[in-house]
Amino acid sequence: MKQILPTLAFATLTATAFADAGAAAPAAVGLSYNRVGVTYVTNGTVHPYGLQASAFVGSSNVLVSANATLDAKGDDNLYIAYVFKNLIASTDVLIAAATNDTYAINLRRALGEVLSGLEVSFGYQSSTGSEKKDGFLYEISYNINKQYTIGYSILDPQSNFSSINSVAIRYNF
Repeated sequence: MKQILPTLAFATLTATAFADAGAAAPAAVGLSYNRVGVTYVTNGTVHPYGLQASAFVGSSNVLVSANATLDAKGDDNLYIAYVFKNLIASTDVLIAAATNDTYAINLRRALGEVLSGLEVSFGYQSSTGSEKKDGFLYEISYNINKQYTIGYSILDPQSNFSSINSVAIRYNF
């Protein structure tokens, strides 16, 4: 009778360890969508600075986002998106519509198994407004801590436009 309690405790700990080892891959962590940031376009554009902000509507998966360049001639957009969290292999999928007849799909994943704080994003957007602009967006970012992120992105248009490279610093709230 004295050995039953230690044996039961040992069996419970062993079963818990095996259950944790065989569990599915952990969900993506550290992906913050509630954030504000500033951007700098690095390849000689006439409006190199911009602001961006995004936040979920309440506790839903509906995301509202806005991008603005800091001059009167820029492409300012207001997006509304739905975020499918951890849809494919711990990857979030965003489907968005924006002003200027812009539509986008974006995949975003934290790469904590490679380097804590690292995340990547890949997407495609199509603007059918006054001039058609389609392109792929690639971004790599690093979460310095829970509040601050730095990112580097490339928007690669599928037409005669040149690619747009930018650096962003974001505050996550």
